[in-house]
Amino acid sequence: MATIIDARGKNCPIPVLMAKKEIDGGQQAFAVDVDNAIAVQNLQKLAQSQGYACSVTPMGNDFRVSFTQSCEACEAILEQAAPAPASSGGQTAVFVPRKIIGAGSEELGTNLMRMFFYTIAQGDALPASIVFMNEGVYLPVLDAQVVEHLRALQEKGVEILVCGTCLNYYGLTEKLQIGTVSNMYDITQALQLAQKVITL
Repeated sequence: MATIIDARGKNCPIPVLMAKKEIDGGQQAFAVDVDNAIAVQNLQKLAQSQGYACSVTPMGNDFRVSFTQSCEACEAILEQAAPAPASSGGQTAVFVPRKIIGAGSEELGTNLMRMFFYTIAQGDALPASIVFMNEGVYLPVLDAQVVEHLRALQEKGVEILVCGTCLNYYGLTEKLQIGTVSNMYDITQALQLAQKVITL
């Protein structure tokens, strides 16, 4: 029988880290029990990125996410890993923990934030990723102008990561308009892999 990991009641990114430990240990088949849909989505993304087939079984209010390593999955991940051409700013991550830029006037700070995203969306030196945390998650939810600029950036290949724990805290999960609901594991990976991190 495959190893079953009980990650119910554990906050992001603990279920992902528990699964990653099994993968790093060479486990070819295991399952993780979780109690929320966000954890399921994060585990599915981990499985895809690591070359594992993944299936989800509902168990009342909980879910069992099963990981199975397969030759087809490994081939698929190798194909996805082929290097893609990078823009001149492709090793940069932008970290957005606030709704406004700077301190002082909220109106000015809001306009500066909109102008920032408009400017990088119009330019050629694109960041590899943009990460929204804490109050910053309001931007891809409620600010129509920022959402428009982020959509243009995403279409050009920029990864938009939005903290799932932060969305849940502010009651915004179901209102997200652009980007991927993410976890601390993916966010720290994006920031650590960047050669430069710009914090707004």
